[in-house]
Amino acid sequence: MAKQAIWVMLQAKPGKESEVEAFLKQGAVMSKEESKTVTWYGVKIDSGTYGVFDTFDDEAGRDAHLNGDIARALKASASELFSNEIRIETMEILAKK
Repeated sequence: MAKQAIWVMLQAKPGKESEVEAFLKQGAVMSKEESKTVTWYGVKIDSGTYGVFDTFDDEAGRDAHLNGDIARALKASASELFSNEIRIETMEILAKK
């Protein structure tokens, strides 16, 4: 069972919604190259509000992801695409179905 996770809330800059959605879809493709990323979700909460939720078997997997290509792309695109400060929330998974 995956035991570690991250959550990132993303607020698109006005007019950048389609670019954010394309960015998230590309992130899903890129995550397939990360053997230690168990699941990777890009989600749309409402118009302009998005999120990323990822799971990992252990902290080493999470750390590898946080130091990988997707995290670098997120940081590089943050000022262009997002109006909020990017905060990566780490968490421990206690239970799952």
